[in-house]
Amino acid sequence: MSTLPAPDFVPDPGATERVQESLNKFASRHAQIFPVLTENECARLQRFGSVRHWDDGAPIFVAGGKNPGMLVILSGQVRISQCDGMGNHIKIVDHGPGQFTAEVGQLSGAPSLANAHALGPVEALVIPTEAMRALVIAEAELGERVMRALILRRVSLIEAGTSAPVLVAPAAHGNLFALQSFLSANGQPHMVLDPASNANAAALVRIYAPGHDEFPLVVCPDGAVKKNPTLAEMGRCLGMLPDLDSGKVYDVLVVGAGPSGLATAVYAASEGLSVLVVENRAFGGQAGASARIENYLGFPTGISGRALAGRAFVQSQKFGAEVAIPACAAQLLCDQYPLRLALTDGSRVQARAVVLACGARYRKPDLPDLATYEGCGVYYWASPLEAKRCHGEDVVLVGGGNSAGQAAVFLSAHAQRVHMLIRGPGLAASMSSYLIERIASTPNIVLHTHTALTALEGDGECLAGVRWQRKGEDEVSVAARSVFLFVGADPNSQWLSDCGVQVDQHGFIMTGTDVMMARCRVTGQMLNPDGSLHGHLETTVPGVFAIGDVRAGSTKRVAAAVGEGAAVVAQLHAYLSVPR
Repeated sequence: MSTLPAPDFVPDPGATERVQESLNKFASRHAQIFPVLTENECARLQRFGSVRHWDDGAPIFVAGGKNPGMLVILSGQVRISQCDGMGNHIKIVDHGPGQFTAEVGQLSGAPSLANAHALGPVEALVIPTEAMRALVIAEAELGERVMRALILRRVSLIEAGTSAPVLVAPAAHGNLFALQSFLSANGQPHMVLDPASNANAAALVRIYAPGHDEFPLVVCPDGAVKKNPTLAEMGRCLGMLPDLDSGKVYDVLVVGAGPSGLATAVYAASEGLSVLVVENRAFGGQAGASARIENYLGFPTGISGRALAGRAFVQSQKFGAEVAIPACAAQLLCDQYPLRLALTDGSRVQARAVVLACGARYRKPDLPDLATYEGCGVYYWASPLEAKRCHGEDVVLVGGGNSAGQAAVFLSAHAQRVHMLIRGPGLAASMSSYLIERIASTPNIVLHTHTALTALEGDGECLAGVRWQRKGEDEVSVAARSVFLFVGADPNSQWLSDCGVQVDQHGFIMTGTDVMMARCRVTGQMLNPDGSLHGHLETTVPGVFAIGDVRAGSTKRVAAAVGEGAAVVAQLHAYLSVPR
């Protein structure tokens, strides 16, 4: 890590315009993004904070630094601006009396994404993070307006694409895509610059002289520059991965932030339990990669998996759940109480109960050079980021499940043609009928039955073509720079072997009736040692529960995962109510 040097950077006149364009997109919702509270409303908020004063020009908070929480301006003006890490200071908005600072990151105490300084003498009510969460819960109508503003502000920052962190790399670099995908999946605003077309990016490359494998250069919000950081380093750069206290004992530790894990976090935290969620990549799990979910109750026009997961993530923070991303579970230690979880970075956390919502790992076909083209031609989900890369081109999609169908329909609006390869005779056995009908009526989706992908072709860095073969026919070579693999997933349970959590022959975690029958065969009784019946989501290890796709016998639907995430909370209360 090093500090960004000053020389050679030039003003970017387009940065301010990009921020303004983003705000213009939301012009009809300006009053929701920047609401003005009445004097009476400001007075009602006094119980949540304390009044502070700043002199003209004084910094109130800086990007990448500790944020005091939410500031309600009582007098004077506060300017909110961004420093993009490339020498550009960009005004976002000036807040006056009755307006407030903050965006969704402040619900978790994350570092600020922007700067604030006083324009003239300023008096403001400072509401710290914990009190801010209390506000949005205690003040129902006012809290709803505040939450809406926080969410819309984050969305506008993402749309503007001018925020640090700044990612500097050649446009087609595979490492760039990996970090960009990580940030996008976690709803983190960021900026991407190509040194071939941006003078500031080129200056940064001259200064740090990265080798090919050291791209991208990443300028963090605090000005530090990293060469091709790991996801964990990126998480710490943005405050997504806090330092975890090994001495703290949580009521509930949730492993996985997919729909089931987030549902547990929301319901458990809203009922007063202390909750920590650890997730190895991004909130939303596999559902977060769904282009559009149309059979989820309450959303008749459909909703993207990312939007649904983003709302659930913010909701968990509203109720005080702590979320650490990326934090990868390495081993569950069940030999003593409280239960302990070891992470791959060597740290440990403790909890009175553990909920395994660790989902599944993307299954990868046995193809030579598959890893070579991941991120530069081979993808395991279809988001706007991938769609932008294959605009107007032929793409190949492998798989016949609902996720594959959603991806095919989504990509058909961007690609020239979507070649959909399946091994079977049709889609009826594995896909919902509404998706089958939509695929059949989409002229640029071509379904290839009894067909398998056989080879990837390229220059050793980016994909250029593929070969596939239909049963009984010769192999076919096709020019395609993008392949999307939706060939199923395996349960993410291999790391649990040392704990005694029992799995079935396919690796899915056994719970409920299966566990009771197994215990009965061994002990001759159906009861736990404390005299209670197993909850139907409890595993062979008391206090360890399993929900969602990783659980044996689960229904692989978002609604079922959310339902299990909610249902397990009652069983957690029952387990935690017994003294130990």
